[in-house]
Amino acid sequence: MTHQLEKATFAGGCFWCMVSPFEDYPGIERVVSGYTGGHTENPTYKEVCSETTGHYEAVQITFNPHVFPYEKLLSIYWTQIDPTDSGGQFHDRGDSYRTAIFYHSDEQRAAAKKSKRELEESGRFSKPVATQILPAKPFYPAEEYHQNYHKKNPFHYNRYKEGSGRARFIKENWSSKGKMQEKINSLPPLAFEVTQRDATEPPFQNEFYNHKEEGIYVDVVSGAPLFSSLDKYDSGCGWPSFTKPIRSAGVVEREDLSHNMIRTEVRSAEADSHLGHLFPDGPRDKGGLRYCINSAALRFVPVSELKKEGYGEYVQLFK
Repeated sequence: MTHQLEKATFAGGCFWCMVSPFEDYPGIERVVSGYTGGHTENPTYKEVCSETTGHYEAVQITFNPHVFPYEKLLSIYWTQIDPTDSGGQFHDRGDSYRTAIFYHSDEQRAAAKKSKRELEESGRFSKPVATQILPAKPFYPAEEYHQNYHKKNPFHYNRYKEGSGRARFIKENWSSKGKMQEKINSLPPLAFEVTQRDATEPPFQNEFYNHKEEGIYVDVVSGAPLFSSLDKYDSGCGWPSFTKPIRSAGVVEREDLSHNMIRTEVRSAEADSHLGHLFPDGPRDKGGLRYCINSAALRFVPVSELKKEGYGEYVQLFK
């Protein structure tokens, strides 16, 4: 049975930074950067930045609501912005950088209002939530060089996200650091040494190196999905090996010069846990990469338990 796709449109400041948080999830077909909410047709980036067209920089997401509900999109959206800023976002000032949820149906409008009300009542911020909830207007895709900017120009994108103040704000206001610290304190000794002190567990003597059950592997600290059994293979190295992460934004790669070697370390984006290392000797027909990961940094969730544990959207991967 084919379910009808829907659209969701969010303005969250610079649209470069609003693509990767939504991409790569099951049920999300595409994420497009563009302009909406204004009074002119087919505006250019230069015109929008001149603050004369009334447009917002925004992203439009095409998604399957039966796989990835609109409410989950809203949850992701809030955690990418400063919802109390009425004059822009971070170092980007002006109407085109304001935040807004553009609803495409009465159901989306009700869900957006409910999520905004819950945020206001949570007491997370001392100032009022300024994000507007508005009816969707024509959406105009931005110029091609703006699409997937984080992939085309990763160095400049990461530098911009840090320099604009967005990355720091998200870390300080939206991270679950308190809850994760409780989890860290309760980790088994080996998991603590691996994730917090960058240790490496013994090869062939770990839980998942020869594990073949279908499901996903999540961060033992944050619970964030990291890898899928569909991308797991036997590399012969004695540790779980994957050709790719389940979401590119779920992991961070860093240069590692320890032990007199030059390697690429892999860490989890949400919890900053040490996971393992990335090597260029993986299967060529799968991209040529090998994510060599410590079992102790992972927790396995079988397909039969995905819905129960809140990972229902990933069931789609195994059909």
